[in-house]
Amino acid sequence: MGQSLILPNPGTTESLARALAAALPADAGGWAILLQGDIGTGKSTFARAMLHALGHEGAVPSPTYTLVEPYTLPGYSVYHIDLYRIESADELEFLGWSDLQDGLKLVEWPERAPQLGNEADIRIELRYQDQGRAATLTGLSARGITVVAALNQANDKVTS
Repeated sequence: MGQSLILPNPGTTESLARALAAALPADAGGWAILLQGDIGTGKSTFARAMLHALGHEGAVPSPTYTLVEPYTLPGYSVYHIDLYRIESADELEFLGWSDLQDGLKLVEWPERAPQLGNEADIRIELRYQDQGRAATLTGLSARGITVVAALNQANDKVTS
């Protein structure tokens, strides 16, 4: 079951990222969050805001050319991953995918490796809506479903 939200500006995308960061366990190592959407829908904006909410200070460059940007946070690592430039899921091992299992993975363009949905916890689909954006959050694992449900409850309290 997914939660759909209207994101009229980049600030609301950043707020959603901060809320998700707050809802994750203190050690989110081993989690995978998939960020799907067309170019310009806010995937990198979301990832930057989430990294800052998790405690990273400083710049958060797009991993479009490096493919993986690692961040060391207290207790675990976060890997911001951009799969836009890969041709097939087989290329994940060339990225060192198996070496990233200890950290929280924020994966842009996961549709380039469709099997990632089987091992991910949360999918966030960002899309254009009117002059802004919209997001649908879907829990893909038991722990992901729990986090999305908690976000749903928090959002219901805010909007009630």
